Amino acid sequence: MANYKGSEGFVKIGVNTVAEIRDWSLTMSADTIEDTVMGESVRTYKASLTTATGSVTAYYDDTDSNGQALMDAGDTPTLLLYFDSDSYYSVPAIITERGVSSSFDGMVETTFSFQASAAVTLN
Repeated sequence: MANYKGSEGFVKIGVNTVAEIRDWSLTMSADTIEDTVMGESVRTYKASLTTATGSVTAYYDDTDSNGQALMDAGDTPTLLLYFDSDSYYSVPAIITERGVSSSFDGMVETTFSFQASAAVTLN
């Protein structure tokens, strides 16, 4: 099994690398449906619908017209979340939230939250 360094990760939209990425996260989950019947003493379940959500944090860059500018709330990019130069998750996404924060002793940062709109694939 390979190990990866977080510093080798990046995010792309199409062929364009999103500027100034600090981190990204992806959480995949599945609903469950109870299928326990009378007479059983333990609840049982089946997997149901799956979903994924996540976020991307970057230093704010208002000149990144092919990356950060394509990630406003309501935009629907396909995010490519790389953890090295060859391996990535492809996420057809809906940007659900975009925030900007600033502090007197730090950089201006922007955070993008997303909801997958279709299946996530590992490439």
